[in-house]
Amino acid sequence: GDRKKWLSEVIMVNPKIVEFSDATDVENEGCLSFPDMNGDVQRSKWIKVEALNLKGKKMKKKFRGWEARIFQHEYDHLDGTVYIDRLTEEGRSSVQPRLDELVADFGEGGAL
Repeated sequence: GDRKKWLSEVIMVNPKIVEFSDATDVENEGCLSFPDMNGDVQRSKWIKVEALNLKGKKMKKKFRGWEARIFQHEYDHLDGTVYIDRLTEEGRSSVQPRLDELVADFGEGGAL
């Protein structure tokens, strides 16, 4: 995190998105799990999250804009979903050659 903003950083234990906005937007996303790839992903503009803090107390937080997008992206990983799973058919087709390269380099399961 940012050394100057550490007081505003939040640790959330077992987060759960409990509400999604009806309003969405489409932005270009990438992921360190898939180098040299990106694509447009539709996500909610805001979300409400419930979680526990480090003391086990229930907390609620609303994320908007870029923070909401990042949270949804990272939350997807907890469910075994990655951003390429959210691409349109056209978007998936555009990254498929790079996916094929990664499979050729690292194997079907991604093992080194």
